[in-house]
Amino acid sequence: MNNYSWLILLFPLLSFLINGTIFSPLNRKKLAGYTSIFMAFLSMAFAVLLALEYSTPGVLWSWEWLPLGAMTLKISFYCDPISVMMLVVISVVAFFVNIYSVGYMKDDPSAARFFALLSLFAFSMLGLVAAANAIQMYIFWELVGVSSYLLIGFWYHKPSAVSASKQAFILTRFADSFFLLGIILTGAMLGTYDFLEWNDAASHGQWLAVASVFIFMGAWGKSAMFPLHIWLPNAMEGPTPVSSIIHSATMVVAGVYLTARLFPFFGSVGPVLEVAAFIGAFTALFAAIIACTQKDIKRILAYSTLSQLGYMMFALGVGGYIASMFHVFTHAFFKCMLFLIAGAVIHAVHSNSLDAMGGLRKKMPFAYFSCLIGCLAIAGIPPFSGFWSKDEILLSAWAAGNYGVFFAGLLTGGLTAFYMFRMFFLTFHGKQRCEHVAAHEDPWMTVPIVILAIPAACAGYIGHCILSGLTAQHVEWLPIAASLMGILGVAVAWFLYARKNADVNRALESDIRSPWYRIIYHKFYFDEMYYSITRNFLIKGVAGFLKAFDHYVIDAFGDFIAGVLQWLGRGVRLAQNGSFAVYAALFVTGVVFGMLLLAGI
Repeated sequence: MNNYSWLILLFPLLSFLINGTIFSPLNRKKLAGYTSIFMAFLSMAFAVLLALEYSTPGVLWSWEWLPLGAMTLKISFYCDPISVMMLVVISVVAFFVNIYSVGYMKDDPSAARFFALLSLFAFSMLGLVAAANAIQMYIFWELVGVSSYLLIGFWYHKPSAVSASKQAFILTRFADSFFLLGIILTGAMLGTYDFLEWNDAASHGQWLAVASVFIFMGAWGKSAMFPLHIWLPNAMEGPTPVSSIIHSATMVVAGVYLTARLFPFFGSVGPVLEVAAFIGAFTALFAAIIACTQKDIKRILAYSTLSQLGYMMFALGVGGYIASMFHVFTHAFFKCMLFLIAGAVIHAVHSNSLDAMGGLRKKMPFAYFSCLIGCLAIAGIPPFSGFWSKDEILLSAWAAGNYGVFFAGLLTGGLTAFYMFRMFFLTFHGKQRCEHVAAHEDPWMTVPIVILAIPAACAGYIGHCILSGLTAQHVEWLPIAASLMGILGVAVAWFLYARKNADVNRALESDIRSPWYRIIYHKFYFDEMYYSITRNFLIKGVAGFLKAFDHYVIDAFGDFIAGVLQWLGRGVRLAQNGSFAVYAALFVTGVVFGMLLLAGI
């Protein structure tokens, strides 16, 4: 395996270099697209081959790049079940997103630059999940942050895209500063940065517990857990392929992956897993409530991602390590597909709003049936993939005796079914609410959607068969209760938005609803609170204080020193006036005083 595992990382890196240095300056967007697809295919092929040949965990290869005495830093390729799974998922998603992007970006003059950045993003994520030590992970972690910043703000002529990219970058860097501090503290206390040795650490010291919380803060920000969640829905300002690859199995699950990678470490040294359970359950329910009122199709899916990330995180918090990684696997396929469908619909109607959709079932049949599969999967309806992984997560919470988290997850499942089928019915059913005569399906965009519908439908059952016996003991009534919650959500969505006499226009009108509905529609005004804090506290308060301190203290002290030096300088200038008589008098005076001093001695 170690003979070719490095090629999984090499091919997307080559794609970035070729597209970035050759095709992008020459504006050869077709060649850039074909190069990205070919390189992504090779990376995916070697990742699948690695998975097929995988047998036991271990470091496949290692390169020493910074000797620090006893703590030599290495670039390594670590292979275990979750890293192999993530390598396959990331490379598969990147391959299909590259194919889709040829159709989506065909009219964009900067498409070659887009493919270069997409390849850089894939390389960064693959390097992150293959890391065997915290320093290597942090390097690729920051590369993911930089490439996502460039992709979210790809359309830099749009002020909203620039604002969203800066918001994502700043919020995740805020969390990453704690992550770096935690890495340094843990490395100093344990004498190593190797994950395997961290997971074997038996220390229960207070500072190690603090360091573990700092490390988890990095995961908290990257996976957009409440209250660091606002950057993720706003990241929808980027092109839809970016939304798909960021929100499916790559950037946003990096925090979940980090928590899983250090699962034994977090469980033994501090309160991280308890925090993860609470924050994950709250984020899952909070985001699902907001998604029920949104009208922007990409933001509905963004809040859905937030909710599903909460599922993954609270699964880890209650000890459902396998269940969480299982849901990462199934979620990757149906969420990637759903975002690609959203992009295809937006291309067809030239709008993100549900107000401009409706009646697209006959004009976009492949997107329609694929979206139906994706919605059934994420709603947890058997036998589609999401049912199996969500069932394992709820079972883990119940088996751990954490009933508050269990019922939060159960309620979130019902809300998920409701808002996803609300989106489905308002997009494809009923009468068209806006003129979109030219709506059609692009082959480049349709093929990846249809192919991804296959794992969205059946990957869960396959995974369930593989993992049978490794997860918690099943409770007979639990899958039935979870399925009934999903069916109830679908039924309510059908009653409000798809039945024959449903008043869809009124249902979409947010201004006539109750105050609580408007508060939820405006996302509990968290964006406004963040902007207010930024403007009033950080800019006017903290920055204003620092500006005043700089002006009235730092600058004033400097002005005082300069004034004293100027005063001394004027005295020197009076003495050095070019008059021989003054010089002679000063010389004689100095000699006399010197003689008197010597005589006194």
